[in-house]
Amino acid sequence: MSNFDQELDASGLNCPLPILKAKKAINGLASGQVLHIIATDPGSVKDFASFCSQTGNVLMESTEEGGKYHFLIKKG
Repeated sequence: MSNFDQELDASGLNCPLPILKAKKAINGLASGQVLHIIATDPGSVKDFASFCSQTGNVLMESTEEGGKYHFLIKKG
């Protein structure tokens, strides 16, 4: 996993909570900083992909490991 500036653990939360929490966390970051999100909702894979395309942030990485989904989002 690459370097990141902040981590958000959204495990156990269902849509749309991981996105809402990520949005709030990203708002607190400077442009170019990276947020690492951990989620357990399988729907979050699609959610974060569309969230990034709609908001101009960059989905750098999206992986699944042992039922947990990891996302690296760079603030646009």
